[in-house]
Amino acid sequence: MPPLDHLRILDFTWALAGPFGTMILADMGADVCKVEPVGITEAERGPGPLVDGVNTYFFSINRGKHSVCIDLKKPEGRDLALALADQADVLTENFSPGTMASLGLGYAAVATRNPRIVYASTSGFGQTGPYAGRGAVDVIVQAMSGLMSITGHPEGPPARAGYSIADVAAGMFTAIGVLGALHERERSGKGQYLDVSMLDAQIALLENAFTRYFATGAEPQRIGTRHPLITPFQAFPTSDGYVVIAGVKDWTLFCALLDRDDLASDPRFETNELRTANHAEIEPQISDTLLHGTTASWIERLRDVCLIAPLNTIAEAAADPQVNARGMFVDLPADGNTLRVPASPLHYSRTPIHLGRGADTPAGSTAPILKEWLGMDDGEVARLAMDGVIQVAGDR
Repeated sequence: MPPLDHLRILDFTWALAGPFGTMILADMGADVCKVEPVGITEAERGPGPLVDGVNTYFFSINRGKHSVCIDLKKPEGRDLALALADQADVLTENFSPGTMASLGLGYAAVATRNPRIVYASTSGFGQTGPYAGRGAVDVIVQAMSGLMSITGHPEGPPARAGYSIADVAAGMFTAIGVLGALHERERSGKGQYLDVSMLDAQIALLENAFTRYFATGAEPQRIGTRHPLITPFQAFPTSDGYVVIAGVKDWTLFCALLDRDDLASDPRFETNELRTANHAEIEPQISDTLLHGTTASWIERLRDVCLIAPLNTIAEAAADPQVNARGMFVDLPADGNTLRVPASPLHYSRTPIHLGRGADTPAGSTAPILKEWLGMDDGEVARLAMDGVIQVAGDR
């Protein structure tokens, strides 16, 4: 069985940060019940694009979860959610602080009934502090954390990282925090509240930039693809693409293989510290040399004296033999078709992860979850649907 088999998670998260965290837990076998609004359509689940009727944005981070549609603004809907929370090990949400409490579903209300529950809130700035009431999305946090100030080339403007790292980091830390709280519960028998901030998570990931700043007083700057302390350590153009070089083991031999013995004998470049200090002089010389060969030829020539790799496009990474040998893409059912998505990077020896289910259709599991978790019969489910408290599969 997978590592988190039989763990029940009641998931109120939406957008990216929260769902990414619960996806990690679902991949490990947790039974994730995703609560969605009554009447939601596939098109409304995220920015898309819609492909063959499937919202690919939503699908990519909600695989393996059950969709249960409940109107939380109705008193009976709130009571139904509380009843589900009674049966859950974990509750997750990423609304603005105070939203769940205003619905009668805050930590105090839930934990009074289920003191063993781990209740995780993910938000832009956390539940405390002067910014707690502000909204945030990925680019806002990338900006406020300082990440954008050090991303890009020195002669250009600040740049956003190429994927939503602020959202994803918060989701990952939420999953890690949930696992830590569950482990502690084995000792104490008690649940607890977990407060994860997107801004906090991004500050944590920028550990070296902040540590260097505090230690030296020098503020990190945009330096393109290079490293602030190691040279050469960056992307260089070749005749047919780019090659990334890092970790030169033997500078003299490296220069010989470039047919640039003059660089090895230049006193400005004798040590790594000197090469970094004189980066502006050495970078164009290495770049000019590498332009005279292909990416593949330089990898073959230099692979024994440094870490070296091609700078892949997404399409090239998707076809990479190492990535595919590790099973890092999986085809999941998607409304009568299949959709290929990245798989879990967790490779357990004894309790392997098997991804077999895609994202549920809106309300696809409302009736089964209410029957399994709460023991309801068909008549009770039908009445709730008739009253608009819930939505069941096929009911639009």
